[in-house]
Amino acid sequence: MPRFSIIVPVHKVQGYLHACLDSVLEQSYRDIEVIAVDDRSPDGCGEILDAYAARDERVRVLHLPENVGLGRARNAGMPHATGDYLFFLDSDDTLTPGALRALADRLDETGDPDVLIFDYARTHWWGGTRRNALAHVLAEASEGTFTAAERPGILDLLMVVWNKVYRRDFVDRENFTFPPGYYEDTPWTFPVLLSAERIATLDRICLYYRQRRQGNILSTTSRKHFDVHEQYARVFRFVDARPALAHWRPFLHTKMGEHCLDILSKPDRLPPSDRGEFFRRTAEMFRAHRPEGVRVPAELRVLEGGYAGYVLRRQAGRAGRELERRARQARAGTAARAARARSVLRRPLDPGLAVYSAFSHRGVLGDPAAIHRAARELAPHIRGVWVLADEEKAAGLPPDTEYVLLDSPGYRRATERATYFVNNVNWSGALVKRPGSVHIHTHQGTPLKFMGADLLGRPGARHGFDVPQMLRRADRWDYSLVANRHSELVWERAFPCHFTSLRSGSPRNDVLVGAGPDSGREVRARLGVPDGHTVVLYAPTRRDYRRDGLVERIDLARFAADLGEGRTLVVRLHPSLADGPARGLGLAELHRRGVLIDATDEPEVQDVLLAADVLVTDYSALMFDYALLDRPIVIHADDWDAFRASRGAYVDITAEAPGHVARSYRELAWLFESGTWRDEEAARLRSVFRDRYGEFDDGRAAERVVRALMLGEPMPEHTAGGGRVPAQAEGRDLLTPS
Repeated sequence: MPRFSIIVPVHKVQGYLHACLDSVLEQSYRDIEVIAVDDRSPDGCGEILDAYAARDERVRVLHLPENVGLGRARNAGMPHATGDYLFFLDSDDTLTPGALRALADRLDETGDPDVLIFDYARTHWWGGTRRNALAHVLAEASEGTFTAAERPGILDLLMVVWNKVYRRDFVDRENFTFPPGYYEDTPWTFPVLLSAERIATLDRICLYYRQRRQGNILSTTSRKHFDVHEQYARVFRFVDARPALAHWRPFLHTKMGEHCLDILSKPDRLPPSDRGEFFRRTAEMFRAHRPEGVRVPAELRVLEGGYAGYVLRRQAGRAGRELERRARQARAGTAARAARARSVLRRPLDPGLAVYSAFSHRGVLGDPAAIHRAARELAPHIRGVWVLADEEKAAGLPPDTEYVLLDSPGYRRATERATYFVNNVNWSGALVKRPGSVHIHTHQGTPLKFMGADLLGRPGARHGFDVPQMLRRADRWDYSLVANRHSELVWERAFPCHFTSLRSGSPRNDVLVGAGPDSGREVRARLGVPDGHTVVLYAPTRRDYRRDGLVERIDLARFAADLGEGRTLVVRLHPSLADGPARGLGLAELHRRGVLIDATDEPEVQDVLLAADVLVTDYSALMFDYALLDRPIVIHADDWDAFRASRGAYVDITAEAPGHVARSYRELAWLFESGTWRDEEAARLRSVFRDRYGEFDDGRAAERVVRALMLGEPMPEHTAGGGRVPAQAEGRDLLTPS
């Protein structure tokens, strides 16, 4: 008996069917059967299904004699199912890698619940990926099992059948089936969830919900949308037949009203001639099923009146929103004109004021934070003010840290008067550089991939970047901090602006220079690393040949297992992927189960580097920082050619690597299994790499910046890489104009 019976109804999806079936059959978890139901598809779907069945004994095909629709096609597959759990997969959607293994593990963990609800992400035809906005509901319900009454928030999730698996004997016992019609998921999902005695959740993206360019069938204009009334009538009949569920009637009454009004609000759902009739039927049903003594929510009271009133209210609402929009624009224009009218340029700069920002105003982080700390010690007369995007970013700030919110009055006052501006991202275009101000750009690391003007020849990588605007903002730079001559040459070519390169080293890396083996002990304890374990840090970067930047190069669960006893896998995603679907594609779930540690949210990446015994990365600039620790680095470069072709690279990192290079997962696993990752050759490669790219890093970079640019002192000499680097190297001063 297989663990999962995956029922796939198929109709007119020949362009998507291969991807759907491949995503199932290529899963590492193989204890499944696939029941594909050819719903009399007029295209080539039937032949495609037969070909898969001939190749894989786990696939069975049912060819229906007539087209019966999605719900009844699912019904046709259920009697043939022999698995413990039913999984209804739409034939244009796909499973994510590792999804079935994660589902099976979660079912075991929760003791085979009646229903397991998992997360999904929408994948758009133009390449974008967006995670379920209510993913937090699944995370909040991740402890054990529950009923819908115990966690009613679970009913706020999208009422669809394909984001759940169902214990087959539970479905058989309750005799659940799908009705015919447009909205067949509604009279299945509500009865199932209200009846289930044990529900569990999995906070992991297991399915990609394809958003086609023409939309799904529910987005088409048709009278078939009237079917929603009968489907809710079925739900009410189900509840009426079970007195124990009577307390759900107010909830279902509200849901029905909200759902029907949502359909009516979409201009592309109903023909204009049918909208009044749809409203009247909705209002009749709303009155017929209204529970006694229950107050109608304000937003649904429109259903207690007539269609003319509804139309007037909608028009008034649109008119009101338009007036408010125009008022906001007018206020903004007035404020801007008033701001320009103030003669700020006549007010002197404050020589004791510095404004700092990092990573688009995310917090006190990176190089700007290191410079700020040094300035508080060496130049206490200079007041430092941080710019933050919102109040949430202020949580956990160091004591006595002064900050202003972006675009607030305080922000405008600070930026109009400050002498020093320190940032690792360009300031917004609205910020005017005043004569006498000093703009210090720290960058975010040694460049490996193309940046700035070099992106002009890489149209794929330039998506979302306005290079001319980027260069106009960089025109405000006075100083560009560099950690090595490679960076100096790259920045001067990629940003052809009139700044001066400062051979300062990287202030954020002062803590790494000379750090001992115990330097990361406190961080390891905070992360939950067991004593004595070797910490393997995996830090991948984003890909420009994928619109969302996410490419899963490694099966993290497998890698954690292959590392073996006594080793802990710590993962840190690229910041641009931290808030997207990447965390939901297994990382958060593996962290919860203790398979690995997700350190993406650690505010300071240098802390994570200190905690690691070895770095595994592909093409992340973190390798240049980590090399300063003189600890092993392994490069996983299985898609180097694609990465270099799409983004461009200044260095062939496979030829000038800081350690051994793996071209496949098999090679990567072997490097750790054999111990090669830390052999003499790895140490030799790392030494050459560190000497080249840590050239100006000697642990005094932040001090050097403050003394040279804020206090006006001569640039001190470097001591880096075990030797003295004089203040004049190769005939160029440490302060070098571009």
